[in-house]
Amino acid sequence: MQKVILARELDVAPEILVAAQPTRGVDIGAIEYIRHQLVALRDNGKAILLISAELEEIMTLSDRIIVMYEGEIVGAFRPEETTEEELGLYMVGARRMELDVDTL
Repeated sequence: MQKVILARELDVAPEILVAAQPTRGVDIGAIEYIRHQLVALRDNGKAILLISAELEEIMTLSDRIIVMYEGEIVGAFRPEETTEEELGLYMVGARRMELDVDTL
């Protein structure tokens, strides 16, 4: 079902795509296909908001990572400049950055 929904959404060539848990519950082959499609969209200048519980997926697919805790943005990172461990500290509220929201 998820593959059909993804195919339908990609068929309309969106400028912005919200992908919430895009690989949850699909087989390994489909995971790779979905990730490839998301990267292709990004490479073609499309905006993608990726929401995922899989840190590895976020680290692999994201250009920027925004961490929210209790409804507030507490951190902003580039994946190549952080680790899953550091992100985890922000995700549980143990750390917080002073952020200028206009620069996110």
